[in-house]
Amino acid sequence: VQLQASGGGLVQAGGSLRLSCAASGRTFSTYAMGWFRQAPGKEREFVALISRSGGTTYYADSVKGRFTISRDGAKNTVYLQMNSLNPEDTAVYYCAADGSPSYFYSDYIRARNYDYWGQGTLVTVSS
Repeated sequence: VQLQASGGGLVQAGGSLRLSCAASGRTFSTYAMGWFRQAPGKEREFVALISRSGGTTYYADSVKGRFTISRDGAKNTVYLQMNSLNPEDTAVYYCAADGSPSYFYSDYIRARNYDYWGQGTLVTVSS
């Protein structure tokens, strides 16, 4: 599956952005979809995950209550709605697909467990 992320940009602190990740192919529903981010000089970190059905979501503590992940099967697209952004959210955001998802915390936060990755979209939050 190929993933194409979009929607990044420059926003002021307190603002909102919605990221999109379009997936190719007809097997979108067989993948759990996640978002990760990587700030300059830091490791890639887990942000959010949505199950295959879309019925269950998981979030990093740092974004819980501010970010919402969702998916649209008809459009083969996963979204990340980001509200109340702050400068610490500045990073390149990547979407990822996991064909054999585990919903144990220690598994889904690990980037190496994901099979496919989008190219990343830059989010910059100014103070």
